[in-house]
Amino acid sequence: MANEYQIYGINGPVVTIAGPTALRMMEMVYVGEGRLIGEVIGLDVAMTTIQVYEETTGLSAGQPVYATGELMSVTLGPGLLSNIFDGIERPLNALEEATGSFIGRGCNLPALDAERLWDVTILAKPGDEVSGGTVLATCPETSAILHKVILSPIFSGRIVEVKSDGQYTVNNVIAVLEDTNGNRHELTLCQRWPIRSPRPVEKRLAPTRPLITGQRVIDTLLPIAKGGAAAIPGGFGTGKTMTQHQLAKWCNADIIVYIGCGERGNEMTQVLTEFSELLDPKSGKPLTDRTILIANTSNMPVAAREASIYTGITLAEYYRDMGYHIAIMADSTSRWAEALREISGRLEEMPADEGFPAYLPSRLAEFYERAGYTQNQNGTEGSITIIGAVSPQGSDFSEPVTQNTKRFTRCFWALDKSLAYARHYPAINWTESYSEYTVPLTDWFHENVGADFLSMRGQLFKILLEENQLLEIVKLIGADVLPDDQKLTLETARVIRVGFLQQNAFHADDTFVSLRKQKEMMRLILLLHEKARQIVLRQVPVVQIVKTGLFEKLVKMKYNIPNDNPEMFAEYAADIDNKLAPLIKKAGM
Repeated sequence: MANEYQIYGINGPVVTIAGPTALRMMEMVYVGEGRLIGEVIGLDVAMTTIQVYEETTGLSAGQPVYATGELMSVTLGPGLLSNIFDGIERPLNALEEATGSFIGRGCNLPALDAERLWDVTILAKPGDEVSGGTVLATCPETSAILHKVILSPIFSGRIVEVKSDGQYTVNNVIAVLEDTNGNRHELTLCQRWPIRSPRPVEKRLAPTRPLITGQRVIDTLLPIAKGGAAAIPGGFGTGKTMTQHQLAKWCNADIIVYIGCGERGNEMTQVLTEFSELLDPKSGKPLTDRTILIANTSNMPVAAREASIYTGITLAEYYRDMGYHIAIMADSTSRWAEALREISGRLEEMPADEGFPAYLPSRLAEFYERAGYTQNQNGTEGSITIIGAVSPQGSDFSEPVTQNTKRFTRCFWALDKSLAYARHYPAINWTESYSEYTVPLTDWFHENVGADFLSMRGQLFKILLEENQLLEIVKLIGADVLPDDQKLTLETARVIRVGFLQQNAFHADDTFVSLRKQKEMMRLILLLHEKARQIVLRQVPVVQIVKTGLFEKLVKMKYNIPNDNPEMFAEYAADIDNKLAPLIKKAGM
């Protein structure tokens, strides 16, 4: 089998080889004398097409193309956490040391530090029958995460030799496996896996546990389940990246994989700076101890942008197989789709809507379908939750990427530029957004938060929808002509919007709010609304209720009631009773 060919043509990141070859679809190749990383994306008798993941400037026809015999793959093992990679898993810190501030072409450094020693505890024993997913050893990867060295799904058989506990590099042999054919395989701390092939699981489970984020508009109104998929569409400046940062900091996932796909370099710099300074609220250790960053900024080669989300999801699946819960922040899938469009144009494929390739929906489905709550082959449970930002031009949610993303996600958090410009964050429009996870999560909410949690959520939604309808009338004839019961709805809705849905990421008590506090806040708002409604029905003007100052007090309760002092909610409820008592007496109730 030949393993060297010659370049026939070059069109940006697309390189062709003339004539038949022994290359396979999705095989990784090295292109040119600089050995640039590429991947085979098209094959026929007359031509082989390759997309190159590095800048092709300087390549010329006749230069060599080297076969590797391996699909486009990433290295999996200890050392991934706290690291930052580009879209094809090259470690950027190591690249900077090797080539300076600008990434050199053909600089193919190993993803994992081959010289670092890990304190390994061997769990496998000679004679053990093992299969894919079996935990062979453990080592503390960071202060927050214990790395479990699991057997690759492609292997099964009997352990015939193991090393003793000690310090090993990722390439040291820790055990020897004999398969059913009698072949022996040396096992190390790391393994390779093709990025476009999902790792197998024993069973996919229903998403019945919420991903708790501490953000009230999400946890209460628009919840997402562990193993679910959500889209955050929004125009420029509406807070997509900021919302994802907040979710990455506070959600109760074990590990965060943050994929900066085609975003501006200063945004990735902000992620690096903030995450390195933040402490994980669960462990008190640096947040980077349980974070993997993939940075493929807008000025990096476009083909690598297309590969970056597959790289990120493969790393997440590896930790999921250990029994961890992973949250992926993909920012932004629109930039990834633009990379597909550019490469499709270079290949002269027939374009579909707005120039995107006809296979855009299937590629989006391939990505989002790799989310899920699973039972792994080693008996553990894990999950991958995907939260993908979408950047429609001009905030047009009818464009292809947003519409096709809605088909494959069950949670849609639509960002509203009018809310963002009014400094209402998170700027999620509650009337345009939806979550289909509320029903699967019902039992969990009943058991862990209370049977009345979802009923109160429904009442809040009802008030907000009534307000939305009333505001259309107010625009035409003004609020003064509304009857008092409708004025009360507007007052209560303002408390919900400003005092409950709006959240301050820079306030210690408001940046993250437990479900218990969210429930008690809802209870107070609805208590005031119901008592005031009864008074208004007895012909007492709503303005007299507003003068008690109770509405303003509830707007500020998110700041004035500390997270560690829930007893204050009873004081607020008593204050509502006391201040409304004269009006209740006046109404003859």
